[in-house]
Amino acid sequence: MAYGTVMVALADPTRRALFERLRSRPHTVGELARIARIRQPSVSQHLRVLRGARLVRDRREGTRRYYSASQEGLAELRRYVERMWDDVLTAYAAGDPHPPTKEAAPPRKKRGAR
Repeated sequence: MAYGTVMVALADPTRRALFERLRSRPHTVGELARIARIRQPSVSQHLRVLRGARLVRDRREGTRRYYSASQEGLAELRRYVERMWDDVLTAYAAGDPHPPTKEAAPPRKKRGAR
């Protein structure tokens, strides 16, 4: 249930804002703290949750750590939503006594023809 971790991580508005910011380019914790106007320890805690959900990754450059968005967590969430949507469509089609068939569409009239 990795998608659940992603949904919980993105449910928080501050984490969503940090994730959205990281989609544009990598940032350090200090940069994110200034942008979000919250303390660095708080940013670090939010990033820990986002990293646990595989929504961000980090790379070390000297004494700094740069965080950037990752597609892994979103890919898991997308697979979940697509499976759910497929189930909904299947259930809907099963309940329809006259489901649409894949017949050829009627020929279209040419413009100007009467």
